[in-house]
Amino acid sequence: MILKRFYDDKLAQASFLIGCGKSGEACIIDPNRDIEQYIEAAASEGLKIKAVTETHIHADFVSGSRELAEKTGARLYLSDEGDADWKYGFANQPNVTLVLDGDRIRIGNVRLDVIKTPGHTPEHISFLLTDEASSPQPLGAFTGDFIFVGDVGRPDLLERAAGFEGTMEKGARILYKSLTDFKKMPDTLILWPSHGSGSACGKNLGGVPISTLGYEKNANWAFRAPDEQTFTATVLQGQPDPPAYFKHMKRINRDGPPILGPFRMPRSLEADQIIALLGGGATVIDIRPTEEVASGFIPGTITIALGKSFPNWAGWLTPYDQPVYLLGSKEAVEEAAKDLRKIGLDNIGGWFGQDALAHCQQHGKIETIGQISATDAASRSDAAILDVRSASEYSEGHIPEAINIPLGHLQSRIAEVPNGRHLIVHCQGGTRSPIAASLLAKLGRPGAINMTDGFMDWESRGLPIERT
Repeated sequence: MILKRFYDDKLAQASFLIGCGKSGEACIIDPNRDIEQYIEAAASEGLKIKAVTETHIHADFVSGSRELAEKTGARLYLSDEGDADWKYGFANQPNVTLVLDGDRIRIGNVRLDVIKTPGHTPEHISFLLTDEASSPQPLGAFTGDFIFVGDVGRPDLLERAAGFEGTMEKGARILYKSLTDFKKMPDTLILWPSHGSGSACGKNLGGVPISTLGYEKNANWAFRAPDEQTFTATVLQGQPDPPAYFKHMKRINRDGPPILGPFRMPRSLEADQIIALLGGGATVIDIRPTEEVASGFIPGTITIALGKSFPNWAGWLTPYDQPVYLLGSKEAVEEAAKDLRKIGLDNIGGWFGQDALAHCQQHGKIETIGQISATDAASRSDAAILDVRSASEYSEGHIPEAINIPLGHLQSRIAEVPNGRHLIVHCQGGTRSPIAASLLAKLGRPGAINMTDGFMDWESRGLPIERT
């Protein structure tokens, strides 16, 4: 048996290749849209991808299952466990096989048994792995968003992200039953979850790539909940806000992700086009490093530095029904475009380089973002403090009199931002506040001052803190 794990740090997402060396066949579980990595990995092992499958209809990235199956000629296995609202819209395609609890997918001597594990979503399934050439006993399970290391998949996304009212408590109770049934499996079972630390599909995911059922029974809070009522209350409490783009992912993955083909670099645009585009309300994302943006940015652009959190904030702040434009180096634009593709932002109208900044400088269209330390911010009695962290971060500790508007909600709550006063904006460590400063300028509130090292710096200096 051959097993390979692929991990996307920006999505905090894992996918897997399971192969049989004897038969030369492979199956891919939970692929993202970067399908070439799976094709190359299979070829390097002398394998042909014969099956593609996924644990559920994903909310946080666009599935690559449909495109990978079409390109390789593989059979696509999809869950048929969901209710009427959560059936795959492309299930009638000739290469699709629908699977239910108890069905099996065979890859040579390797067997994947389908187990229904609903709760995170109604259609969620897991795959029990048995290497029949070595042992009749199962080796492990691919648990998708069912069981994580230290946590379980949140059952509130259908309600909070997709708008299906009244489903999260029901989902929590179903999830509890799924866990109760699953813990009857052998303690030696290895667990391979589809997400790690940083994913918004749970609230306290561990960073370890694998675990065992026996370990999770002892260490995972969900297995130690004494009853259904306690579990339901706990699993629904303190879940982070689901990013706004999750609702688009659910729809795209349910109805059928568009098949894009090989990656194509967005077209390069002339520098003098940027002013007109911004004047027309276009979304231009400045992906340069934060320190470069602070020393000079084009008002109307949104600065989201190309880093680990880039897809998350791009998905939060970018409309899905309009083209998006990028500003940065050619190498950075290529990476950003691939990141956007993974979350369904396929309509990239083009990109601008440094010459666009020079052009705007000549026309007086460049502004800077003021920078301030926590110590200096504490002495500014003339300034309002805007905290763009999550509500849970704010409740755990915040600057006295700070106004809390999480970054993802800033646009819809712009009327709550104080006007007519100096404004200092901060987050936890300095990643979100520069985004907020540029977004405020785009929304007609320019001049926000960025507290560079955020609340971490404020707290480390022993400055006043309130808790709620």
